[in-house]
Amino acid sequence: MVCIIFLIQLPWTYAYGEPSSEDTREILQQSLSIVEIDHEIERIAERQNQLDKQRQTLSIQLQEQEEQIHTQQDRAGAVVRSYYTGERDSLLMTVLGARSIKDLFVLYDYYQIIIGRDQAVLDKYQDRYRAMQQTSAQINQTSAELSELKNNLQNQRERVLALQKEVDGKVAASGDAAAMQKLMDELTIYWENIGIYEVKRYFKALASAMQNLPQFIQEQNGGISTTGTTYTIRIGQDELNTFLRSQNPIFEDFAFKFEKDRITASGQRDQLQLSIEGHYTVENEPQNSIRFHVDKLVFNQLELPDTTRRMLEREFDLGFYPQKILSFVKATEVSTSEGILEVKLAISF
Repeated sequence: MVCIIFLIQLPWTYAYGEPSSEDTREILQQSLSIVEIDHEIERIAERQNQLDKQRQTLSIQLQEQEEQIHTQQDRAGAVVRSYYTGERDSLLMTVLGARSIKDLFVLYDYYQIIIGRDQAVLDKYQDRYRAMQQTSAQINQTSAELSELKNNLQNQRERVLALQKEVDGKVAASGDAAAMQKLMDELTIYWENIGIYEVKRYFKALASAMQNLPQFIQEQNGGISTTGTTYTIRIGQDELNTFLRSQNPIFEDFAFKFEKDRITASGQRDQLQLSIEGHYTVENEPQNSIRFHVDKLVFNQLELPDTTRRMLEREFDLGFYPQKILSFVKATEVSTSEGILEVKLAISF
């Protein structure tokens, strides 16, 4: 609380979205990027640790499954050999050679028990084999992801070092390195104690509202039109903004704007200025959806790095799902023009 009260009283105008000069703004933006990329490095390292433990667990499971399958393989092999050498044929002939109906039924019951046991042995062997293959595939996938994470981690570390070197040079050339360093430190405190939580608050409110968008579209006259087997959803930016404000008062000072191939959203509340720029795409995995991608994110006139944008995309789902509107369709195309978002739907067979 002491930090927050102190930050609100800061004489520096960066906390209110008004950097004193373009050079200062650029230094602060790069400083903020370093902080956020450092957090991404921490997230990657944590994910690496989780995957490494997962791979170790899977390797133990694979070893146990291999031991189990060797035992099961011997049993399955004995069953297969019995059929190949005709032992089961002899058993069948014994059944067929029964001298009475009573003997026939007794022998047939034994025959069914033996055949059933053979099938159980073979099925168990196949189950063990499939489980081993699946575990092996999981290990390969985990190893590939670990390798990718390792490369990503190395790239982010190099990126931080390059940014830090550039910032150090600019701070040294600023004429008052101590004051600039203090400004950067206070910005970091402000961002980590207030800024990131306010940004996430907006994203959380957006994600929650988007869950109710399908119902809103259904209730709008003319919101859905059809031509043959093609359906079209049209949402006006004014309609969307009215909907959002009905969902959460946080959007009273926040508005979406649809432009050609671009969506922007911006607003200001108290000491916070937030601007989002992005676009929609049709995604089919893990399910058909209209997915929002954040192309640019600006907090108090400081642009946040791609690592923050991707983190927010992972944490908050800002898309919507057309099949919640019409269960028998799927989205095939999405576009934006001046003031209009349009989604094309086709019947899903």
